[in-house]
Amino acid sequence: MTRTPVQVAALVVGAVFLAVGVLGFVPGVTTNYDSLEFAGHESEAALFGVFAVSVLHNIVHLVFGVAGIAMSRTAPAAQLFLLGGGIVYLALWVYGMVVDEHSSANFVPVNTADNWLHLGLGLGMVVVGLVLGRVATPGGSYRARHT
Repeated sequence: MTRTPVQVAALVVGAVFLAVGVLGFVPGVTTNYDSLEFAGHESEAALFGVFAVSVLHNIVHLVFGVAGIAMSRTAPAAQLFLLGGGIVYLALWVYGMVVDEHSSANFVPVNTADNWLHLGLGLGMVVVGLVLGRVATPGGSYRARHT
């Protein structure tokens, strides 16, 4: 089966999310693993010693990973994953910017490193979804890619 560039991108992004979700449960890769909480800002566990994680946060990564891999099967679904996932991560960035890291509202949990990563992921996924989901026509304009 030949995959379009948008399908390959969704597959790669999905695989990375899946790997990050698994690594969030690996002691050593996740520092302070013994303090890993289901949710909330009380979790002191940090993926690679930098990114705040909880069981819920890891589950979200696993779900995004499985979704990306599954949705990479068709170009329209792959583009939807990248655009929709990017929007979700941009919303998570906004959430992280407005919520106090030490409040009970920080149930995900997120920290400053997570916030900037979520901004980069969100923008990257949206841009990749838009760029790879379109194809140049002979006249130099662009249209949606169809498979």
